[in-house]
Amino acid sequence: MTRATASGYSIESGSPSGATRSSGMIVSHYHQFVFFAVPKTGTHSIRRALRPHLARGDLEQVALFEDRQLPFPDLAALRHGHISFQQIQPALGTATLQRYFKFAFVRNPFDRYVSYCAFISRNSGQFMAAPRDFMKRVLTELRPDEHLLFRPQWEFISDGAGVIAMDGLGRFENMQEGFDGICNRIGLSGSILARSNESGRGDYRDYYDDELQSMVADVYSADLRHFGYEFNGIRQSAAGLDFFQATGTAPATGWEQG
Repeated sequence: MTRATASGYSIESGSPSGATRSSGMIVSHYHQFVFFAVPKTGTHSIRRALRPHLARGDLEQVALFEDRQLPFPDLAALRHGHISFQQIQPALGTATLQRYFKFAFVRNPFDRYVSYCAFISRNSGQFMAAPRDFMKRVLTELRPDEHLLFRPQWEFISDGAGVIAMDGLGRFENMQEGFDGICNRIGLSGSILARSNESGRGDYRDYYDDELQSMVADVYSADLRHFGYEFNGIRQSAAGLDFFQATGTAPATGWEQG
């Protein structure tokens, strides 16, 4: 599906939500964890590494290369795996979610937005032809506020009061270290994460000028505040959140993003 505008710019997706080909949530009753797949944060690499540990009765919802649904009709009908905390809470129950270890990965919003713009124009080449111009037009003309992959990261992993509801977080920028820490926490043997989808785009910061930086900071201000990011990298560990890796500023490339 391609959704066009009068300006000729468009969002390309396989569904109205833009998430038909998406990685997804894992609920392991055996290991007592829930993995929340925040869009464009390396979710496919994480899911592939977790799957060998799953037991009979563990649950997945994924629509990337394969089709698996959770046994909850309302959630299965979404046809994507980027299910939020508030969506899964009624299905699993508050007591189960309190008992299970809940985790997700997050990404610098400025880097994530570059990845988003490249993804939605992957067939038309609009981003590749004029990246900065396209990135600005997405915000000023397309305004994809309801596009699932565009939504701020905190919305997927917070409760009804807007409080981050995870027990642990990893960072896309240091994904292997974060995954190792999470595996140790939930009692799994670690593994080397698969790397693919090399973009060749280079440093995300090269795509910005001051105007675009301000525009993106405004859209994702809550993500920047919650997760301790700034334009140049990781500002600090976010207060009250448990990150399973060290801070750093180097952009990451090559993770299977989902």
